[in-house]
Amino acid sequence: MDANDVRRAWEDRSGEFSPEYYAYYGPNDTSESIRRVFDQYLTRESAILELGCGPGRHLSHLHDHGFEHLYGVDINDESFEVMGEAYPSLAADGTFYADAIENLVGEFDDGQFDATFSIETLQHIHPDDEWVFEELARSTSDLLVTVENEGDESVPPSERGVNDDEYDFPLYYRDWKRVFTQFGFVQCEVERSEHDTLRVFRRAEE
Repeated sequence: MDANDVRRAWEDRSGEFSPEYYAYYGPNDTSESIRRVFDQYLTRESAILELGCGPGRHLSHLHDHGFEHLYGVDINDESFEVMGEAYPSLAADGTFYADAIENLVGEFDDGQFDATFSIETLQHIHPDDEWVFEELARSTSDLLVTVENEGDESVPPSERGVNDDEYDFPLYYRDWKRVFTQFGFVQCEVERSEHDTLRVFRRAEE
């Protein structure tokens, strides 16, 4: 699949991994892990952006715990219709973008967001679009959090490649520590679960 094919696969997603699917399951343990991280490093007034926010199940958990300035981007515009039904207060209070990350990230100001996080979203960015990682670093002033499937830990990250057999869309395994430390961030926390690895990066002090 090329970059446009990958985006189209998510833009029209229905059934498993669709907005309705995630709204049905609601906040989960990952939502709580994200909140714990933000409780530790941020204030309730911090500007927080979620990439691939879907209908907002993780953002709704933050909203319910008092975080006031929440932003989300998702390529599937149906996400925000579902959000209005499942999490109406979040839909009313937050700021949301129905577009591809690749189309938006260049428009964000330097340091516009105190924190940016991705839960199983950056792993689907096509290699042709890896330039977005530097743009995300540029627009984030303090904290970057990734919760991604990193593949078999026994295999060096550079050799894990892509998983395009298990799903009907590719999953690209990346060394997220290498990706974001080259753009001025320091990894300060790692938490591995059965399927994903949570990594917390803070902007290095100059």
